Amino acid sequence: MASPSDTFVTGANPLRDPADRRLPRIAGPSGLVIFGVTGDLSRKKLMPAVYDLANRGLLPPGFSLVGFARREWQHEDFAQEVHDAVKEHSRTPFREEVWQQLIQGMRFVQGTFDDDAAFEQLRDTIKELDEAQGTGGNFAFYLSVPPKFFPKVVQQLKKHGLADQADGAWRRAVIEKPFGHDLVSAKELNAIVHEVFAPDQVFRIDHYLGKETVQNILALRFANTLFEPIWNRSYVDHVQITMAEDIGIGGRAGYYDGIGAARDVIQNHLLQLLALTAMEEPASFDADALAAEKTKVLGAVRLPEDLGKGTVLAQYAGGWQGGEKVIGYLQEEGIDPHSKTDTYAAVKLRIDNRRWAGVPFYLRTGKRLGRRVTEIAVVFQRAPHSPFDHTATEELGQNALVIRVQPDEGVTLRFGSKVPGTSMEVRDVSMDFAYGESFTESSPEAYERLILDVLLGDANLFPRTEEVELSWKILDPIEQYWEKNGKPPQYSAGTWGPVEADEMLERDGRSWRRP
Repeated sequence: MASPSDTFVTGANPLRDPADRRLPRIAGPSGLVIFGVTGDLSRKKLMPAVYDLANRGLLPPGFSLVGFARREWQHEDFAQEVHDAVKEHSRTPFREEVWQQLIQGMRFVQGTFDDDAAFEQLRDTIKELDEAQGTGGNFAFYLSVPPKFFPKVVQQLKKHGLADQADGAWRRAVIEKPFGHDLVSAKELNAIVHEVFAPDQVFRIDHYLGKETVQNILALRFANTLFEPIWNRSYVDHVQITMAEDIGIGGRAGYYDGIGAARDVIQNHLLQLLALTAMEEPASFDADALAAEKTKVLGAVRLPEDLGKGTVLAQYAGGWQGGEKVIGYLQEEGIDPHSKTDTYAAVKLRIDNRRWAGVPFYLRTGKRLGRRVTEIAVVFQRAPHSPFDHTATEELGQNALVIRVQPDEGVTLRFGSKVPGTSMEVRDVSMDFAYGESFTESSPEAYERLILDVLLGDANLFPRTEEVELSWKILDPIEQYWEKNGKPPQYSAGTWGPVEADEMLERDGRSWRRP
């Protein structure tokens, strides 16, 4: 007979096998306050993730969800908004018994970020939920708001005592990217946040780190003896990290213009992927040990001596995408026709340490590219000697290990194999691992994992202050160079970027992958 601790804590209460390590962690008494709850991120990702966690039995029965926004809503209106978002965007099936339990802890507070009365009401609401739902004073504040509002919200939390932790309870702040727009602003924001919250109370969200395939980088490297011995300069020729999108900016002109691809993606997502790919084995997988190794790698990153030849920023022009004619960035609604904001960025970086000396890391991201894909390609050196005739291997490329982050999550290993027949011909073949085919359980959404980690106080997947500042230290000189050197070149929508990016690799005798 299962003990009470061996059961899930949602309304369905299915039995849980204590030997099943797939779902080993359940959040204790707690609640989540979402600022900016009416935005797209909250509707499409955060609220569905909360429901999916409840549906999987990972939230306590008294879990509470508080929305804060300007809308003139009652609690019932907010609950209906959550219901609609869950129905449309949740990953797991809708179950009425789970919903009825979750709805008991839903509250809404109307107000603006400079409204003292609204923050007083929020404090009273949290106190009421502590008594009614048994949240124990444990609340996380999720700042799903534009970065310019981060300081104001944090200061209001301090002013009204919402950041204060009672004995045995916790308060945490969850902050979305971008964390600053350069090194100076990032340091200023860090100072403001740390006046209110201690470092271990601050969780900076980079949703890419919540993806199963990103976490699998660590398993691939450190749980297998197959790869780690060749994961170094003696065998690796170069590494390519790509995050490509096939869409334009859509209706995000107000956010995107003035930020651009490099600040939006390279400073956080791609440099974090570089750190995970290149770091040394940590002493353990706790937050401090992981952060220490990632910080070492980011501190060892070196920019090209000639930024004009080793970096490229560009904008998409009009063209054809998926059989549809699309406009260029400068023609998008809300964009200044003289804007210098980049929608494509490619950089060549080196890591100045013993493992990676001389191995270039090529990072690229862009909108309106050939297809939507994120991948890490570790490309190995060619064999130092080949006994085969040139004609036997003329179509043979370099061995490569490709970690596919999205959309078809998995890992591909490319190597040479003999073509069936009487002659000796060697061609590239691939061995493929796909998450969807190898595991019966679908991967949770990144926000499910990250929200649960916040509630548990597990900071493994959240960049620390030092990582954020080192990333800006890498990117700032690139941004400053392009700001001084004219408008970025353009590339046709639906292609794989500007010719300048191809030339950057051609000068090294290499070429970009075409995923």
